[in-house]
Amino acid sequence: MFGRRPDGRRIDGIDPVMKITPYVMPMRCDAQVFLKHRADLELMSRYIRRQKKEKGEQISYMQIVVAAYVRAISRNPEINRFIMNKQLFARNNCSAAFTILKDPGDADKGEAVVKIKFDLTDTIYDVRDRMAAAVAANRIDQPAGFVDKLLNFLFAVPGLATVVVGLVRFLDRYGLAPGVLMEELPFYVGMYITNTASIGLHDVNHHLYNWGNVGLFFGMGTPEKVAVVEGDKTRMKRYLPIGITADERVCSGAHYGRFFADMKRYLDHPELLETPPEKVRFDKNCEYHEAKPEA
Repeated sequence: MFGRRPDGRRIDGIDPVMKITPYVMPMRCDAQVFLKHRADLELMSRYIRRQKKEKGEQISYMQIVVAAYVRAISRNPEINRFIMNKQLFARNNCSAAFTILKDPGDADKGEAVVKIKFDLTDTIYDVRDRMAAAVAANRIDQPAGFVDKLLNFLFAVPGLATVVVGLVRFLDRYGLAPGVLMEELPFYVGMYITNTASIGLHDVNHHLYNWGNVGLFFGMGTPEKVAVVEGDKTRMKRYLPIGITADERVCSGAHYGRFFADMKRYLDHPELLETPPEKVRFDKNCEYHEAKPEA
């Protein structure tokens, strides 16, 4: 309300074309754009092997993708915006969420949603440590989290879930939803990422949720081989396919173009993520920071 929310601050003085867009496409599903990207799996694999051999560091493909996202946001804060009630807001955090199996060896044990906040000066090691700590805290041997307890309570009374969800969505529209609820629910993040390769599925273009304010959805799929021409020879090259769904209302196509160009650069050269960025850009009056993770 009055231009402020627990998760962001309203942006004024934007281009009239951008301002009218949410009125033309009021729902997030109206404005979702689907993209495909093939990350060079050979470059990423060599980097992961080199890190393990030379430095003893364990890094995963998903951690590289998330670290590239965080670094690209540090250069392109426009991507980290969201639309709520037809108004444009700058997010006051850099966050991502993903779903994990509570027990990697038994899918029947259920899933848990992990939500993490990053600092825009994070290195790939910082991102790795934050993700590893969050996963460990949500494995099966941990007690039920806030979201699980809330859902169990809502479904214990017939009809209560419908009433509460409707009330929260109404309050959210006007920036009155409790901040503690936004902190816990995975629908309030800049990026949601899923690694469907871990369960043997292809990359997907997942829909954006109309509830909350997720602006980007990344879907990592099983590696694929593509014929490429190098010099006068043709060979099969391995790629990591990523399906990307974006909310086109949050910024211009030019901003998206710069953001994805940065992401490609960092995915091809993860070593650039080993040191903090020289400079970080924030939206006006919306600077934020997160304490560094413990090693």
